[in-house]
Formats: sequence, structure tokens, C-alpha cells
Amino acid sequence: MAEYVSNPPDAAALMTSARSFGNYDLAGAIADLIDNSIKAHAGRVALSCIFSGGDPEIRVLDDGTGMSKEELQAAMRPASSNPLEERLPGDLGRFGWGLKSASFSQCRRLIVVTRRDDALSGAVWDLSDIADWKMGILSPSESSDLCSPELRERDGTEVIWRDCDRLSEDRSLDSNNFNALVIHARERLALIFHRFLSGEATAGKLGITLNGTPIPRSDPFYRRHNATQTLEMEPIFVTGGARIDIQPYVLPHYSKLKSTELETVAGDEGLLKNQGFYIYRSDRLILYGTWFRLLQHGELSQLVRVSIDIPTSLDDMWKLTLDKSDAQLPTVLRSRLRQLVARLKGRSARVHRSKGGRLVENGPTAVWQRFVRHGEIRYAINRDHPLIEAMFSDDKADSASTVTAALLAIEQGFPVGGFGTDASDNIDAIHQTPATLTDFREFLNAALPPLLAQVDGDMEALQELLRATEPFSTNWTAVEEFLSTEGWTSV
Repeated sequence: MAEYVSNPPDAAALMTSARSFGNYDLAGAIADLIDNSIKAHAGRVALSCIFSGGDPEIRVLDDGTGMSKEELQAAMRPASSNPLEERLPGDLGRFGWGLKSASFSQCRRLIVVTRRDDALSGAVWDLSDIADWKMGILSPSESSDLCSPELRERDGTEVIWRDCDRLSEDRSLDSNNFNALVIHARERLALIFHRFLSGEATAGKLGITLNGTPIPRSDPFYRRHNATQTLEMEPIFVTGGARIDIQPYVLPHYSKLKSTELETVAGDEGLLKNQGFYIYRSDRLILYGTWFRLLQHGELSQLVRVSIDIPTSLDDMWKLTLDKSDAQLPTVLRSRLRQLVARLKGRSARVHRSKGGRLVENGPTAVWQRFVRHGEIRYAINRDHPLIEAMFSDDKADSASTVTAALLAIEQGFPVGGFGTDASDNIDAIHQTPATLTDFREFLNAALPPLLAQVDGDMEALQELLRATEPFSTNWTAVEEFLSTEGWTSV
């Protein structure tokens, strides 16, 4: 029979390795600490990120239940919980590494001070002095000196990061770069915890401040806009009766949004990057902007976002990572979701297509006209459209003749057969209109000068003309804002 000996890991090596567990950035690391605050039933979390002359200090203070001295020591223990154990619905932890791995991903010195029933306790892990698992235990007076004044007055917990060497790759951090990191973290935290900030979370409302300023509410689905389509929610039941809720949304077309609204809903990387599934675990956003290879990120699907709520009991099925920033779609759901995203792409495509060319007899001047004679249908470019009229403004006969010939060539060369096949096979895939606000603004830059010349520089007349002409009338919100921001409201 084999002989068994104790073979514990080297303390310094393991804890230093913990710095590379997961894929934390500043926002992800702070989010792991806020998870603990939520588990402790906190109603408020105060974040403090101070540059301190190039030696940053970051604090996360909550007003939760706090911990006893024994509970604090257990929480500071590496791998303090079993990921296979059943968790309460509001428990956002899993591996028992979150506090430690998140903290050490950003700093070398982790201090935790906690208060329960008027008793202050504190503990310290310092990667520079951790041989033989030596953790510092703070006296009540030391804990009082280190913690924020608020913690001396009420129960709660404060996590303090010092020696934050991981905030920059080369350990050279100036105030501008630090501020940029903090601002990015604020925006990410607003998204990750948007259900808690708005009071939608089952656990209740959570207020989060950063350096004394409340973190604003965010909504990746922009539900308050009347043009957002909230589609029917679909529950899926899997192993053991666990329920997964799937809620699709189709965002408004950019023509219905002001640029500030579009920037808010598009995020730093734009609509194209942020389309896809938004995975929530106990109301906390885990992963977003992915189709799990069920669909490619494309312009026709950029308005589609789908929230998926998974219970903590399915962590193992979703292969949730240590840093709670990634998951894998279970095989059992792939075929069901593939059908869903195909339908949603069609809904998004129809939103784009509705902004394309229209054939109207009474209404805004259209680019194309439709003629029916003896049962035969013909499409022709509308010579009365202002942009087409501008092409004929040159008095030279040969110039007008050239334009006429070019239009006839375009009309007669219209690929009727190809269009008919495409429209029959998959009309939702046909995409003619500008896909982004940037594309549409480029079109406006090119189209407005000849139109302004056509009305002899009269700005009021220009606006009247645009309101009565496609595609400007259909996209009037975007046109109106462009006129204002680019100085087209006056000569």
C-alpha cells in the first residue's frame, strides 16, 4: 500500500501564482469585492481610488453585516469554499478565491478590516512576507487606525489595497493614466451591477459611490426608449429542473437616437462589438457581447441583445471561470439558441431595412419611382429628387446629357434577377442603408452642399427641403442633430 505524506504548496509560490488566476482588470477585481458586499447584505458600497503621488491606494467599504474575527480569518484563507457546494441564491462567490485572487491581481498588500457588534478585527496578507503562510492579525487599535471613520461607527467591511504594482505594466503610472483606469472601471461597474443600481435585483438596491460620487445607472438594453423592442421572454428548463430565462431585445435604429444616447447604449466599442448575449448570474452581469460562435458579429445583427439569467446551481455546466468574466455555452442549449438568434437577426435586419428606400405617392420625395403599365413593372430613379436635380444644375448641355445617360445605365442595369433571388431566399440579409451613424454623417457631408446651393443658401428652405425628402425625413433625428452640431443652422 502506498505511503502518504503531507505535501503542502509553498506559501509564497502559491500566493504569487494567485496573482495570475483569472483575467482581472481593475473593474473586474473591484467587482469581485462588491460581490462579497452583496453577499453580506450591504446597501451601500463606497469605493475610494486615490493616486497618492504615484503610490495608489484603493479601498472598498461596505455597510454589510461585517465578520467576526474567526469569520475574517476563514475568509482570508485561500480557497476558503468548495465550488461544488450548493450556494444560496444571492451568493455570488464560488471558489473561495475571489477576495484573494482579485486583490493580488492588482496589489501586493491586502488589508481587510471588519466590524461586527462593536468589535473591530483586521488581517493582512503581504506578498513580501508570506513564508509559512504567515498572515498578519491586527489588534483592535491597529484596525481602528487603518480603517475609514465610517467603519468605527457601524458594522461593515473595508478592503484596502496597497502597493498596487499591477495597475501598469511597467510600474510607471502617472495621474492621467490612473484617472483613465478609474473612469473605465466606473463605466464597467455601472454595467456589471446595473440591476443592483436600479433596484431590479432580487437582492435589492445597492448604491455604489466612487470617490464620493454615485456611480450612475446603466441599461445595456435601453428599455426606457419607446423604440426599443422587448420581445417575449423564453424560459428553458435543464438538468434537475433548473430554469434559465432568455429575454431578447432589439435596440432602436441610430436614426431614432441622439448622439449622446447612441454613445451611451453603444459603449466604448460600439454597437457592433456589444451585440449578442448578456449572461447574468444572480442579477450580476458576467459576460456580454458574445454569440458563442452561433452567429458572426455583423451589421444586420448589431441591434440585437439577449439577456440570459442562469442560477448559481449551473455554474459547473456553464464552466464559469474563477474571475467570473467568462463562461461557455452548454451543448444542451446550442441548438435552441441558434434558432433564436436567427430569428432575432431577421428582426434587426427589418429595422435597418425600414430605413431604406421607400416608394410613396403621397409623402416625402422618394429616390426611386415605380411604374406599372400593361401588367409590367419598372423602377426608375426619380428625376425630381433634389439630389438628382442638383446633378442637372450645370447649364452645359453635354453635362446634362452625360448625367441622363448615367442614370439610364443605372436603371437599365438594375440586377432584377439577382435581386429577385436574394429577396426570395433571404430578404432580411439585404442591406442597402448606412449601418452606422458615422456612415450616415458621411453621406450628409456629401449631400448637403449641393442641396444648399439649390435653395440659394437659404437655411430655412434647406430644412424644409430635407423634411420633405428621403432619406432625410426618415432619419430626421440624426439629420437635425447633424445640422445643429456642424453649423448648418445658419450661413
